[in-house]
Amino acid sequence: MNTLNGYDYEDLQLGMTASYAKTITETDIELFATASGDNNAIHLDEDFAKTTPFGGRIAHGMLTASVISAALASRLPGPGSIYLSQNLRFRAPVKPGETVHVTVTVTDLQPEKRRVALSTVCMVQDKVVVDGDALIMPTSAKRREQ
Repeated sequence: MNTLNGYDYEDLQLGMTASYAKTITETDIELFATASGDNNAIHLDEDFAKTTPFGGRIAHGMLTASVISAALASRLPGPGSIYLSQNLRFRAPVKPGETVHVTVTVTDLQPEKRRVALSTVCMVQDKVVVDGDALIMPTSAKRREQ
């Protein structure tokens, strides 16, 4: 671990994994709508949302996916990492009050640029709700020496 309590590129190994969990609250959904400008009724209007196939309000897909960012920033690779890209597949809705469990796993190390690729999976109970992969520039002991 480095001084930020994260992993430098040089510490990473294929197959390393970390998890993070967050319960998505009504307040989270409302604040995300305010911050993003996404005021879709499926997220904010229970009466409307009851008429949809979901039977009620659901969290923004990007709010759910943002829990991946928290896992990457706080667990693996950790503080100081820079998010370069993320592919996402939205598999199922998340409802207010549900807890999203994220697991990130190192799948590729790119020594020429000191980048790391990770699989990213968000689950609610035993159901995958979002998955994909991320490319991250973690901190690097060698970069600090240069």
